[in-house]
Amino acid sequence: MANPWAGEVAVVLDGRRHVARLTLGALAELEDALATGSLIDLVQRFEAGRFSTRDVLALLVAGLRGGGWQGTAADLRSVEIGGGPMEAARVAAELLARAFTLPGET
Repeated sequence: MANPWAGEVAVVLDGRRHVARLTLGALAELEDALATGSLIDLVQRFEAGRFSTRDVLALLVAGLRGGGWQGTAADLRSVEIGGGPMEAARVAAELLARAFTLPGET
């Protein structure tokens, strides 16, 4: 089970449940993967609903890798994400919220 107090979010890939979280290393990897802007810009895009599928993919890869997954963006492009694109976007937004919010602030 994913632990929200540890910033964890569950995501299902090809029917298999994984735990994702944005560790410091995952955040650094995410920052490298962003085409433009900073992590703050990414948060603002999500808050305004102006995020791209590239943003969602980068967040999911970073979060999954922070949770111990050994895959890459290319691997994630070829799997079925449980709940489809809308669930992928929800998980990405939840990862950001849990990474930058203190427990109990939501």
